Amino acid sequence: MPTAIRITAGRVEVRGQLNDSETGRAIAKALPIEARGSTWGDEIYFAIPVSCGSEDPKEVVEMGDLAYWPPGSAFCIFFGPTPASEGDEIRPASAVNVIGRVEGDATVLKAVRSGETVRIEAAE
Repeated sequence: MPTAIRITAGRVEVRGQLNDSETGRAIAKALPIEARGSTWGDEIYFAIPVSCGSEDPKEVVEMGDLAYWPPGSAFCIFFGPTPASEGDEIRPASAVNVIGRVEGDATVLKAVRSGETVRIEAAE
C-alpha cells in the first residue's frame, strides 16, 4: 500500500507518495527522516538511515520521481536534468530504485539550495 508523504526542503513543501516496493516500504518505516540536502543539477539528494540493494534499477527517471540510490544509501528527488543528463532526459549518477513520485509541480524544488534541511514525514 502506498504511503502519502510530505517533503519540506528549505521554504518549499511538496506532497508525494512512496510506492509499495520493498525499498519504498523500508523508507516509510524509517519516517520521519531529516538531513541536510545536497543538489546536483535539478536533483536533491541526502543519505538516509536505510540500507537496501538494487530493486528494478533505472538509469533514466522521470520529472518528479523519488528514488533511492543504493551506493550512497541516499534519497533522491528529481525535478529536471542533472549533469549526467543527455538532451531532455533526467539521468541519475548511476541506477536508482524509483520509490515514488512528487504530486503536482516538482519544479518548485528549484528554489531549494544545497545545505538546506530536508524533512520527509508521513502525511495524513
